[in-house]
Amino acid sequence: MHGHPSPSDRTDPADVHDHACGGEDLLARAERICRERGLHYTELRRRTLEAVAGEGRALGAYDIAERLSVPGRRVAAVSVYRALDFLTENGLVHRIASRNAFVPCGHGHGGGESTVFLICRTCGTVDETVSRDIQRGLDSTLASAGFKPVSHIVEVEGECGACQERGGAE
Repeated sequence: MHGHPSPSDRTDPADVHDHACGGEDLLARAERICRERGLHYTELRRRTLEAVAGEGRALGAYDIAERLSVPGRRVAAVSVYRALDFLTENGLVHRIASRNAFVPCGHGHGGGESTVFLICRTCGTVDETVSRDIQRGLDSTLASAGFKPVSHIVEVEGECGACQERGGAE
């Protein structure tokens, strides 16, 4: 997803998202979603999405605010957080809870699968994939506990294939 070997090297190819929705790029998808849902796609929301989409790693709200600010016109982090809330609610970005940071999502999620983020502790890249196996296990565990989840997101920290190869070559 972000310049490293794709998650398909590690995961069933049927479970990997390619971050394109039928060839539609993320910004066009955002415009379409807002138009279809009658939502306001403000300049700040667009610029926030561009900042997240243009980065090869997860970005926090303060990093985004810094990128959007220009001399004499500072963008407040609270405004960026509001834009990120909107983008998250509409499936355009994902929040990586362990980093309090955000990554783009250029596709819709189907049912019956858990979203899994593979977070490299060395280079900071975040790859996204889905797992039907994890979902089946979670469904069973949650049913036994009588718990009804709102979302199924799993974050796994480790070292990506590219960083492992670089470490082994030294």
